[in-house]
Amino acid sequence: MHFIYFVGTAGSGKSSLIYAFQEWLTLQGLDSVIINLDPGVEHMPYEPDIDIRDWVRVDDVMEQYGLGPNGAQIVAADMMAVNAKDLAESIEKFRTNYVLVDTPGQIELFAFRQSSEVIMEELGKEDACLVFLADPNLCKTPSGFVSSVMLAATVHFRFSVPFFTVLSKSDLLKEEEMEAISEWSDSPDALYAALTDKIDTRAVLGIELFKALESIGAYKKVVPASATEPSGLEDIYDMVQQSFEGGEDLSDD
Repeated sequence: MHFIYFVGTAGSGKSSLIYAFQEWLTLQGLDSVIINLDPGVEHMPYEPDIDIRDWVRVDDVMEQYGLGPNGAQIVAADMMAVNAKDLAESIEKFRTNYVLVDTPGQIELFAFRQSSEVIMEELGKEDACLVFLADPNLCKTPSGFVSSVMLAATVHFRFSVPFFTVLSKSDLLKEEEMEAISEWSDSPDALYAALTDKIDTRAVLGIELFKALESIGAYKKVVPASATEPSGLEDIYDMVQQSFEGGEDLSDD
């Protein structure tokens, strides 16, 4: 049983991509289940097989502790760790190839709270990988692309598991925008040239951040994907398989 954690900023399309990815896996003859780890989510495109809201709900936390939405989100995120063992026991009832984990909409509630480490350890960190969803609107400019790479690197440093970056909602980008992002992703030199094309305060900062990210090996290829088209789902599967099985395919054929 392999765990794939989908992480990204609010609106990056985690839930939609997870749903599309599960449908793609099913077409390949692979079984999967979905865990919802967002105690405050109201609407999802899928019915989760396991739902953290069975144990913790933001609305209940707000009422019980007299907190506002933001404070309740933080408390609820921390309370998830208390239920990590129950969560793991619920998952053990399933015989499946993959467990797709939909993390909270606010990235900081998963990436920067200790509860996520507790949950990941309880579920099995040795069988986990993380898919970071980069926002296409942020990645359209050279400085925005560097910012996205920096955020992905920050999340990666928090978790010592295999890590992949996916450009979500790529169908929203114009052809020339997609071509530019692909070029920046494939070639550090192309990104450097784009950053130096117009020198201002933002460009200088972007160049320095880019150099730092490249020097520590945090600059990695970004794979485009879309839940709408759909596209890029096989690429996500290939990256995950390379991590878990050394490239060995689990499908029946």
